[in-house]
Amino acid sequence: MRLDLKLTGCRAVTMDPARPAAHTIGIWQGRIAGLDEQVEHLPAAETVDLGNAVVLPGFIDAHTHLAWNGRRTIDVTGLATVTQVVERLAGAPGEGWIEASGYDRRIMDRPLTAADLDPVTGERLLYIADISGHACVVNSVVLRQLPGITSDGWLTENEQLAARSLRLPYSLEEIVAELHRSARQVLSEGVTMCAEAGIGAGLIASSPLEAAAYQRAELPIRVQLMVSAYVLHDVAAEPADGISRAIDLGLHTGFGGDMLSLGAMKLWTDGGMIARTAALSEPYIGTTNSGQLAESDEFMRAAIVDGHHAGWQLAIHAIGDRAIDFTLDAVAEAQRRRPREDARHRIEHCGLVRPHQLERIATLGLIPVVQPTFLWSYGDDYSEIMGEKRAPWMYRGRSFLDHGITVAGSSDRPVADGSPLRAIEFMVRRRSRGGRAVGPDEAITVEEAIRAYTLGSAYACRKEHVLGSLTPGKLADLVVLGDDPRTSDAIADIPVLATIVGGTLMPQRSS
Repeated sequence: MRLDLKLTGCRAVTMDPARPAAHTIGIWQGRIAGLDEQVEHLPAAETVDLGNAVVLPGFIDAHTHLAWNGRRTIDVTGLATVTQVVERLAGAPGEGWIEASGYDRRIMDRPLTAADLDPVTGERLLYIADISGHACVVNSVVLRQLPGITSDGWLTENEQLAARSLRLPYSLEEIVAELHRSARQVLSEGVTMCAEAGIGAGLIASSPLEAAAYQRAELPIRVQLMVSAYVLHDVAAEPADGISRAIDLGLHTGFGGDMLSLGAMKLWTDGGMIARTAALSEPYIGTTNSGQLAESDEFMRAAIVDGHHAGWQLAIHAIGDRAIDFTLDAVAEAQRRRPREDARHRIEHCGLVRPHQLERIATLGLIPVVQPTFLWSYGDDYSEIMGEKRAPWMYRGRSFLDHGITVAGSSDRPVADGSPLRAIEFMVRRRSRGGRAVGPDEAITVEEAIRAYTLGSAYACRKEHVLGSLTPGKLADLVVLGDDPRTSDAIADIPVLATIVGGTLMPQRSS
């Protein structure tokens, strides 16, 4: 046997308890052929001495937005005054829509309004995305096309979706370009697989043909597509099948191959903490606002039950504890009506979890798909709006693991920093960008944090049989690091030297 690639002189952290460490990795036909003595004697078409670098399984981002992240818009990130934003938008090139992103209402001298924007946009339609993805600011030209909506320009949730729908769809050519830009970025951070969180319809979708863009793109990373529950429709199936709604051809979770496949069905039950629309059981501190559920109870419950019956794994967006209550009740009902072993339904974000909700999450076998860098980026703000009692409940780690719950790591890119190493550091240190301790009792070990971004995310994506550990027979997805996260004092700053997807070595940066 002649290997395609042999990696020598490395410190491999395999995440496989049967063989936790290795110094030589053999790769053949895109898979790991063996480790150490299993392959040391075999010839190889290419041998690379890694010079004592650390090798981990490729990071898996279980919840991200590649097209949105790669979209080119006017960037207003960090601008804190109305004057600055208006000046950035003045003289926007081109014709048609003006699109901007990075708006953060929390840091503004005062909220931006349509009246501020109208003088610099004229009759062009304007859409400025809030960093949360759950709100926007538009000008009066857009507002005139939204009958029944009364606003000064600030729109959240379904009103935001109505405004964004005026712009849709993006062309397949645009989406393909966006995907390639994002793929280059995630590879540079050691990510080898992404789960795209919501295509076809809903807040994040770009086109009803969005899956075709992923087929055309032929990206150098693995992608799993979450289909929006909004595309469920009535089907005339055999009554004995018990499926009243599905997507065309009855496709569901698991369809596809190693590079591109269908994952979970994405559903939304509430908004987000940045926009103050996450549904809470008690109001945000200093307000009477408890956020909001995304749709009526009947609509959301039917989507969960019908999606479950149609064979989908469900990825249910629930950030606030009230939304999590609803999710737990609806999933329990779906399982009562049609029990499914190993359904592996997921709670996307699972942002604020009361202590007594932990046992229910464990009992139902739900998988929290968390974004640790939310608290690194926004932990100071989130702690203030949750208050002393609730702040320790945010984006838990230790409590999940202690209840036997599998945790999956993700970024929600571009809402927050997408680097898995940054997220791993937060999971271990539990300190915000400003140095504030955020739920320090929820800290986990470095090995546990790495597991969340490898085997944990692989499990959440139903790929643990082929990804997540450096095990002979699994797909050869690896990341080569300049230092060992287990001993580093600055995990987020460790250089990513190379990323390997299916045995293809892609150098990223020098040490």
